[in-house]
Amino acid sequence: MIPAAGQPPKIIEEFIGRVNSATSAVSIPKMTSPSGWREPGQTPEFDEYTVVLRGELQIETREMVYNVVAGQPGAEGAEYIAVCVPAFSLQTVHRDAQ
Repeated sequence: MIPAAGQPPKIIEEFIGRVNSATSAVSIPKMTSPSGWREPGQTPEFDEYTVVLRGELQIETREMVYNVVAGQPGAEGAEYIAVCVPAFSLQTVHRDAQ
C-alpha cells in the first residue's frame, strides 16, 4: 500500500514498482478511488496508461476532459490499473501546486 495524493483518500496497491519490487523500469499498481476523488495536476516525465476495471474515471488535460468508463458509469468511484513507464516516482511526477 502506498499513500496517495488527493482527496478523498484512495487506495494504491503496487504490484510492481519502486516501492514493492525496487523496479524502476515500470510501475503497475491497482488503484481504488472513491467517488469525487481529485488530485493536483501533474506533468510527469513518464508515460501512464490506465485500464479501468470498474466504474468511471474523469481525466482532465489542459485541453480536454475524458471520461473513461468500464461498463455502466456510476457514482461508486473507480477501480483501475495504472502502468507507468518508467516507474512512477515523486521526483518525476511534477504535481501542480495546490
